[in-house]
Amino acid sequence: MTDPAPITSTLPPTERLDAIIATPDAQLAANAAAVSRELLEIGEVTLERSLEAHGAEPTQKMSEGFRLLALHRQGARGDSTFNACRETCRELVYQYNVIALEPDHPDVARRVRLGAMVARHLVLFVEGKLEVAGLGEFCCSSRPLRTHDAVSGAPFQE
Repeated sequence: MTDPAPITSTLPPTERLDAIIATPDAQLAANAAAVSRELLEIGEVTLERSLEAHGAEPTQKMSEGFRLLALHRQGARGDSTFNACRETCRELVYQYNVIALEPDHPDVARRVRLGAMVARHLVLFVEGKLEVAGLGEFCCSSRPLRTHDAVSGAPFQE
């Protein structure tokens, strides 16, 4: 079997992810490790572009063994709305780990496909944030929702 496409794909991220999602199961299973690494790379490049668009130099550091998580941490500093994609980044890392730990699992193609869908969600969110700065203000991790009543807007009484 051949790889669904090279890791250095020239396609825009959403098109590449759509191609991965549409790849036949046998091909995904045969290339699961490489494709799951590529999904992490797509996430990293997406966060790098966001950081660069805001004038920041993307970190080369790792957080919990993953650069993707370090990039997210960097992006969330000073922009609480960026926390809205924290769990998406963590889910992408989780999918990578599940695939790496059980590369021969019968559901590995489904796991790769799910990872591609998670990566697509991350790309769409971050691209949306570049267009609409406040995107993510009303996610469950948003500080206003955690410190104020969502209906009345009044601070919580402790």
